[in-house]
Amino acid sequence: MATIHIISIGKLKDKSVLSLESDYLKRFSDPKVVIHECKAHAENIDVEMKEINQKIKQLEKNRSLKTFIMTEHGKTYPSTEFSQLFFSHLENAKDVAFVIGGAAGFSKEFLSLNRNHVSLSPMTFPHRLARLLLIEQIYRAYTINKGHPYHKD
Repeated sequence: MATIHIISIGKLKDKSVLSLESDYLKRFSDPKVVIHECKAHAENIDVEMKEINQKIKQLEKNRSLKTFIMTEHGKTYPSTEFSQLFFSHLENAKDVAFVIGGAAGFSKEFLSLNRNHVSLSPMTFPHRLARLLLIEQIYRAYTINKGHPYHKD
């Protein structure tokens, strides 16, 4: 199976959130989840977009990649549809990348070039919580895909 990549601006330093992330990530090994932390640049959106684009291009060199931009303006999905959304790509040997922007968000140009916009909620979350929520939803999607009882309808 392919790999799930989480590309995120800024280094997560909060040990409590890292511990929660680690708890979810150790619960499954296939698909593999890799977190790529791009350097934050004091809300200099142009430099941050350049870093994200470089990381996406680097990942695309190795395999086919389906990229989803995490933004409060994106489409919201029930957990079962979210699971189907990206597991269909993983099962077709495509890697999947979820991109979480920094405090300044994403440039309009970046958003227009990347059409797959997904929202965890119409609310805005701090970077560290958005990342944790995304990892929990990836784990939930995994359990839905495997028929595990973690997710209850």
